[in-house]
Amino acid sequence: MADLFPRALLPFPPGDNSTDTIINGNHFNLTALHHFNYTLYSNNTLSNASKCFLAFDMYGPVMFSNGTFMNGTSCYEPFYSIRQRGILGVAFACAFMISIMFTAINLRKHGRLFLPTQKRFRAVGRRWQWYWLFFVAACGTISGFTSIDVDRYYLQSLPIILTNLFYFLMIPGILAAVWESVRHWGSWQERQICDHDSFSLRQDDPRARREFWMPLIFYLFGFMNFFMTIPRSWTKIQYQHSPEQQSSKAKPVATDGRFKAAAIFAFLAWLVTVYSLWHSIRHYKPRSSSLIGRLFSIIRYSPAKFLILLPLALLVVGYDLTIAFEWTISPIRSDGNPAWFYGLGYGPILIIIIVFEIWGYIDKNEDRILIAQRRQRGREIDEELGIIRGSQKPTWWRRLHGNKPAGGGDWGSPDERLKNLINSEFVGGGRVTHERIEEGLALGHIPVRGGGSRGGGEEEGREGRRKQEDDPFLDDPAAEDEESRQRGGGEGGGGSGGRRESRSTTDTTNSDHSSQFPSSRQPIQVKSMLDV
Repeated sequence: MADLFPRALLPFPPGDNSTDTIINGNHFNLTALHHFNYTLYSNNTLSNASKCFLAFDMYGPVMFSNGTFMNGTSCYEPFYSIRQRGILGVAFACAFMISIMFTAINLRKHGRLFLPTQKRFRAVGRRWQWYWLFFVAACGTISGFTSIDVDRYYLQSLPIILTNLFYFLMIPGILAAVWESVRHWGSWQERQICDHDSFSLRQDDPRARREFWMPLIFYLFGFMNFFMTIPRSWTKIQYQHSPEQQSSKAKPVATDGRFKAAAIFAFLAWLVTVYSLWHSIRHYKPRSSSLIGRLFSIIRYSPAKFLILLPLALLVVGYDLTIAFEWTISPIRSDGNPAWFYGLGYGPILIIIIVFEIWGYIDKNEDRILIAQRRQRGREIDEELGIIRGSQKPTWWRRLHGNKPAGGGDWGSPDERLKNLINSEFVGGGRVTHERIEEGLALGHIPVRGGGSRGGGEEEGREGRRKQEDDPFLDDPAAEDEESRQRGGGEGGGGSGGRRESRSTTDTTNSDHSSQFPSSRQPIQVKSMLDV
């Protein structure tokens, strides 16, 4: 069997005459071979740079004088059996495919809404990390399966381009997934604080401005990594038919300035992610008074998954930066050691996805957490207000008849319960109590001070005296009359008569007013000095 790598031009073997040659037992016309620019290479291939045919062992192509071939086998078809690179590629591709199912489960779990949407905290913010995981898993699946033909092809062609193209697409994708996870964790901390006190965090301070610019800076670096890596000519990396061709064509492309710049941009994007985590801890977690405590706060308050994700993402970026300078461990090299790029490239990316899936299974939906926190705050407020939770109806009853307490009325929200308690008739000083007093005055609930009334009647007079006796804030009319008689004894009967006449006039007016506006309403019960 012919060897793949030693590749050089060979003269055509002699044939029956000067215009005939014999290749692998078949006769060819030399004039036609030279006319169509076909060349015989040392790896037993017959090629003119656009078409290539195998010409050894069982592969015996036949060429006609018009340049067409019969029984020809292309050089760019599977020839060898699958080897280590292809086996590992299939294993990683299957793992990436399985992760798509778990990513869909976690997306449904954490992307569902149980509370009304808020403009400040959009639902898509917590879904972006799962969207990026879909993208990364799809790229990893394609890259893994196409690596099979990198092993099997007799000469490298499209498969080595595809497997590396989708591998380099995974790098900005996995960095974006980690970034979205870190950014959303900070947004989640902010949301919990604002749910407890909506005015505690402003939206126009330096903190908010930094949170506005950080995503733009990260995606700028991520786009630059994509722009430097993907939109370029990938044709030359398939020219690895010999060691000389690898060194002269494939290696300069794999280690050029664009790959180096892309790796640097990936590292800058990773630094922005770390800064975002530090920013969230600084503003949303308790601050330490000591310098050492501040330095280690990022480890103390960071979720455990970030302590795993960030080093793994740095490992991916470090390997990307290394292969931009070192050709021997690059995945672009067709005969490279698979342990390097599967252990330092695909492996960390797959572990990052697994960490996401595990913590996605452990963590709860954020809306459900907020509902539980609000319920707990409601219990605490009820305890402060003296409301007994056991007096409420069961949940199924409240869903049918509303949130009604056992004694009637409506509990409502905590703010409504406090407002109702302040404005009730049992606590004075509120607007409702003031309106009821004015209404009572307008309807004529003014105590009658005399024993009778001119327009009323004896029954209304008794009712007025009874109300007057029940009112603790009015003077005793009998004592007042006695005092008036003692003061007016020396003045003659005119003064006393005038006072009695004035009092009788007032009684008549009140009696007429009460008879004009009858009311069955009970008098106001004053429970506080604020109602006077």
